[in-house]
Amino acid sequence: MYLRTMSRSIILSNAKRLQGLVLGRVGLVQRQCHHATAPLGHFTAEETMMRDSVRKLAQEKIAPLVKKMDEEEQLDPSILPMYFENGLMGIEIPEEYGGTGASFFSSIVVVEELSKVDPAVSLVCDIQNTLVNSLIMQLGTPEQKNKYLPRLAQDTVGVFCLSEPWSGSDAFAMKMVAKKDGDDFILDGSKVWISTADKAGIFLVMANADPAAGYRGITTFIVEKGTPGLSIGRKEKKLGIRASSTCQVIFDSVRVPKSNILGEFGKGYRYAAGMLNEGRIGIGAQMVGLAQGCFDATIPYTLERKQFNQPIFDFQGMQHQIAEVATQIEAARLLVYNAARLREAGQPFVKQASMAKVYASQVATLTTSRCVEWMGGVGFTRDLPQEKFYRDCKIGCIYEGTSNIQLNTIAKLLKQEYS
Repeated sequence: MYLRTMSRSIILSNAKRLQGLVLGRVGLVQRQCHHATAPLGHFTAEETMMRDSVRKLAQEKIAPLVKKMDEEEQLDPSILPMYFENGLMGIEIPEEYGGTGASFFSSIVVVEELSKVDPAVSLVCDIQNTLVNSLIMQLGTPEQKNKYLPRLAQDTVGVFCLSEPWSGSDAFAMKMVAKKDGDDFILDGSKVWISTADKAGIFLVMANADPAAGYRGITTFIVEKGTPGLSIGRKEKKLGIRASSTCQVIFDSVRVPKSNILGEFGKGYRYAAGMLNEGRIGIGAQMVGLAQGCFDATIPYTLERKQFNQPIFDFQGMQHQIAEVATQIEAARLLVYNAARLREAGQPFVKQASMAKVYASQVATLTTSRCVEWMGGVGFTRDLPQEKFYRDCKIGCIYEGTSNIQLNTIAKLLKQEYS
């Protein structure tokens, strides 16, 4: 009996010890798994601080200017200095060059937060961070980085010049040429639909330096404002994002030194395609922010507005529509975040970037249309923000690759996966 009692005691003691070890191990594994597989919506402390500070800036400083900027079709003079002062134009640029030294994901979060109050003011920040800065950081020589990155981080707007009158979706059918002249190149031609061109100090220009080689002659040049022969053409009158200027840029025998070639000669087509993939994540973030901003401006009204003695939110037909839209905004956000995390991790992200952009633009279109309807007659007026969000969303289906181009890309990659 004594032996049996002792054996049972030893067994229980060992069991408890084993249970403790197992539970400890499980807890450790759970903590490790939580760290390794954090939810897509989980932000680091740095990302949270960036989001919260930009949200505060957008609500307090930018929101009061939105209506005036839309009507006057130009950015308020305070916007760009505010961006530079707060480090929003050099988010990924390393601190050694005067940048913020933050992550790609942080730049996506910034674009989303700015777009909640006005997609037009987010575009200059988006282009600067996901296109211009990225190209120079990835491809620039040490001399180019030392010369241009501090300026881009502190006081200079950069723009990306690709589209031409007859080369939009077929971007590589461009006619602009760069003829070699000694150690220089002479750029002749024009670019269209260039966002924020009238504010730019640095232009990244795609031109064909070897037309006989077809698209393999396309080369990227860095051209500075004030270079003889460079001029800004007419400013477009647009349906939406009116505060963001869209201009023609003219190159009339613009002389650029060979040292201003960015990356390798003839690789511009590859660089453009690569950067546009990153840019599409930014446009997805813009559309998600736009949709969320419109939704946030509308739901309180549905809770206050009464018909037939109850808030219109309480009608089941309304609740189903609102729940559907909220679900789709969340789905679009997760697509954007996933693409951004993949890019940041150095994983393939092209398919996910196209999915994020095409779906987010569809969700923005649905959301703004529904919000105008939920507001009733007042939603059709220019006194409230819904009609502006409605106008602004359409560009999401067009720039940085139309929705059909995104679907082509997705289908091509799916075919490769299944072949």
